[in-house]
Amino acid sequence: MKLGAIFVPVNTELKGAFLQHQLINAEPRVVFVDASLSSAFTGLEGGIENLSATVYVAGDVDDSLPTVFAGVPAMTFEAFAALAPSMEDVLVVPGPQDIACIIYTSGTTGPAKGVLMPHAHCYLFGRRMVERLSMTTEDCQYVCMPLFHTMGLLLQVVSSWISGGRVYCIERFSPNRWLDDVRTCEATVTNALGVMPEFIFRTAPTEHDRDHNLKKVLAVPIATEWGSAFEERFGIKFFQGYGMTEINLISYTADDDPLAPGLAGKVADDYFEVRIVDAETDLPVSPGEIGEIVVRPKEPFCFSQGYYRMPEKTVETWRNLWFHTGDAGRFDDQGRLYFVDRIRDRIRRRGENISSFEIEQVLNEHPEVIESAVIGIRVHDAGGEDEVKAVIVTEGGVDIDNVALLNYCAERMPRFAVPRFVEATQELAKTATGKIQKEPLRKAGISERTWDRESVGYKLARR
Repeated sequence: MKLGAIFVPVNTELKGAFLQHQLINAEPRVVFVDASLSSAFTGLEGGIENLSATVYVAGDVDDSLPTVFAGVPAMTFEAFAALAPSMEDVLVVPGPQDIACIIYTSGTTGPAKGVLMPHAHCYLFGRRMVERLSMTTEDCQYVCMPLFHTMGLLLQVVSSWISGGRVYCIERFSPNRWLDDVRTCEATVTNALGVMPEFIFRTAPTEHDRDHNLKKVLAVPIATEWGSAFEERFGIKFFQGYGMTEINLISYTADDDPLAPGLAGKVADDYFEVRIVDAETDLPVSPGEIGEIVVRPKEPFCFSQGYYRMPEKTVETWRNLWFHTGDAGRFDDQGRLYFVDRIRDRIRRRGENISSFEIEQVLNEHPEVIESAVIGIRVHDAGGEDEVKAVIVTEGGVDIDNVALLNYCAERMPRFAVPRFVEATQELAKTATGKIQKEPLRKAGISERTWDRESVGYKLARR
């Protein structure tokens, strides 16, 4: 990026068509492949010969390298690291408006989109993190998030470069190793996303849970069931926020904000303008009412510059001069932003808007449910509205007593939110940042494994 080149980090889990899509979309001129990940390229249609790029293989190269890399230059990690440019190599110093990197979205609702990220946009991710969490040269950032997404790369690593603190980066998140790592590196700040903090909380408590230097954790989402208990158990302070790769982190909670699910704090109105609008009409909704979160920047280049080689997606997202996040949210009477759910994840049933997140939190507390994903699906007898389907992860993916599960739900949620359909599975597909991929579940709909409460005449009692 110092050279003015564009960095395109790629999800290390990609292979086959998923990898091919990003390579075709990005059209790189140079590709660096770690030897340990080289097998992912064996499924590419036409192989790497179709790439108009110079390809290098870095790391421990041996005879196990796939044949598609025959004749490809190899280099040690030390040689790769030595390629770092000096300022004498820079012909033109990149400006705030120049594209620094292309980061691909998770692609949970379609093909991954390459987000064009200017230098100012990338820098602001880190600077805002430093400001809101009061980071200094004395801090150590524990990074267990992947560096091919904004959370790990910009919010954590770049923020530490800006603050002058240290970074301790590991290859992969492990809830059982998390506290040992935090203690070993003497971390003072870290981030956790998706299911990560809940998985950490579910590890067995010990008398040494507070034996560490960690003070602040940026995490979303936080649930009532374990949020405050996590803070008490580990002696840390949770911060929440709201943002996307495309729009930056537009809000953070303050020190004196309550630890409430979905609370994202006040918008940084020196950089961003935010509205809550009706998702169908784009007209502003009344204060306190739930609608779609739309955002636009007040300063140039502190925002993404669209999707690379996907002009129709860029235009679709930028409607009526606002970036449409696809997220449902609201403002409270103090002007604080709340994230409610993804628009597509919100379920409309019997005239009620239902948050899939809230149902999942109840299900995840059930002793036989490891984790869950809740979706709305349309069936012929639903009168044009959604029915709630819960996909639950159980030990070995075996069915449990679904009637007992619904009784459990009926005691803990409104009757309109109790799932009609239940399906057990061994695992749920996730993105690299720990987000459950719900689009495949929607496409699957009702399967032979799906249990319907109406098949046994289950009735919910009215109060």
